[in-house]
Amino acid sequence: MPSTTVDEKKRAAVENKGAAVEEHKNAADPGKGAPVFVPPKKRRKWLRRLIILVVVIVVAAVLLRACMGGGGSVAVGGYLPVQASVQDMTITVTGSGTVKPNDSYRATTLLRGEILTAPFEEGDMVTKDQVLFTLDPTDAENAIDNAQSAVDRAQLGLEQAQLSLNDLLKTQSDSREDARVKANASGTVTKLYIEQGDTVAAGTPIADILDRDTMELTVPFHAVQAQTFQVGQAAQVSVTGSGSVLSGVISEIGAADQVLPGNAVVRQVVIQVPNPGALDQGSTAAAQVGEVASAGLGSFDYAQSKQVIALMSGEVETLSVREGDRVSNGQVLGSFEVPDLQGQIDTARLNVRSAELSLRDAQDGLRIAQDALEDYTISSPIDGTVIEKNYKAGDNIDPSTAAASGQSSYLAIIYDMSRLTFDMNVSELDVSRLQVGQSVTFTSSALEGQTFTGHVDKININGTTVAGSTNYPVTVVVDQGEGLYPGMNVSATILVEQLGNALCIPSDAVQRGNFVYVAGPGACNAAGELVNAGKLEERAVELGRSDSENIEILSGLEEGETVYIPNAASSAMDAIASAMGE
Repeated sequence: MPSTTVDEKKRAAVENKGAAVEEHKNAADPGKGAPVFVPPKKRRKWLRRLIILVVVIVVAAVLLRACMGGGGSVAVGGYLPVQASVQDMTITVTGSGTVKPNDSYRATTLLRGEILTAPFEEGDMVTKDQVLFTLDPTDAENAIDNAQSAVDRAQLGLEQAQLSLNDLLKTQSDSREDARVKANASGTVTKLYIEQGDTVAAGTPIADILDRDTMELTVPFHAVQAQTFQVGQAAQVSVTGSGSVLSGVISEIGAADQVLPGNAVVRQVVIQVPNPGALDQGSTAAAQVGEVASAGLGSFDYAQSKQVIALMSGEVETLSVREGDRVSNGQVLGSFEVPDLQGQIDTARLNVRSAELSLRDAQDGLRIAQDALEDYTISSPIDGTVIEKNYKAGDNIDPSTAAASGQSSYLAIIYDMSRLTFDMNVSELDVSRLQVGQSVTFTSSALEGQTFTGHVDKININGTTVAGSTNYPVTVVVDQGEGLYPGMNVSATILVEQLGNALCIPSDAVQRGNFVYVAGPGACNAAGELVNAGKLEERAVELGRSDSENIEILSGLEEGETVYIPNAASSAMDAIASAMGE
């Protein structure tokens, strides 16, 4: 069907207007005869008709614009014919946002006191970690001193608690050792001073131990000769009055010289010999070591004659020997009841644990106090420009009363203007089309006539759902934004894709179920005009991408084919005409 040009539309509109005027004249003077009496209408109906007339004009304008956008076709029989045409298509996603700096820092403090330094001004560039403010740290330094004292006291308390525990543990160990009565020599128990169940005091004699099997002969040798002897060297002992000779060994050599009557210089040498049974204390004998004879006689004594003493006070719990029993050195003879110190030890361990916790708390308090000192120096965490400075050196700050006194709660505000960004919310229907790096153009109402560029930097998948619809924040980085400032509102268009030679129809032409209306047999006259809407047929189409007005047809239509869009406005016009006829 040939498309209607703009001039033809205007001419048709003028002719229709003339026909309407003529029809109005004929209605006022039918048959050019006598005037027909028309009863007066109420003013309210005229007002309603006026409103309806305005609506008609608006609807007509919309229809005219739709016709112009649909390839110049005119609505026929409640349907708007549109031809499928090949054209370039630009797919975009639009949205709005507010420009913001790459990063920002609002310097605040919870401390109160005098500001000592603030070595910068508004408009200055500052670098990361540059000191902005220092506050009077007197309170923090006092707190550190007090915290250190608390640590010292806690450390001392821990040391005292540990000493008490160690003393109890040693006492318990010593008590267990002292409670065991041990022989201090090998020999025969010649006398027991206690019985099992007796209560004795420390230092009380327990038993006498005598070794009768081994005798010791202490005999003098000339000093010069004695100095050549060695412990363990063999010796011969001649017992006085018996004529028997016993073999023995040297067990000890005196270290000091002695002078005997006649000025003989000697040293005492101790020789151990087995007791054949006849030897007793007081027996005498001479000795010979090799070829050297003793300088005189010596007397015998028992090799071991010891008394066992109680090392602690208490009740004798066990006694495992009797008089006449043979014992060896270190053998346990009995035991005392050990005092129960476990309760005291448990309490001492709890005291140590408590002291450890007290020390840890004190150390934590010291660390907190030391960290708090750092809060008195406020540094910038970013590189940027100072856009606001609210306090200077010498000012006193108190955050708790700043708002009430009209002071700012921010010491200073810094913007990193190295790059600008803005966030725009994108519908769940469009977000899948977006990719990082896509080009963005945008404008700002504050800078009329200027267009800026950017690119998609981040697509946040953490969407926000409102009334069943989800939007996702998309961050755009400004590539070219001279003249833009943080806080300016912008309207942006993201270029998703550019299609060339795409077969397109208006999006309104596609009905639910992805089909369009096309002319069937008998639907159009010879001139291609729709004469019977009942002959329209449904045809399934495969859809591609779409922009704000058109949609791509992948299959189901050919270029130049006409599709028909149901004209909802036609029904509205009928309803309006009916209402005006009331």
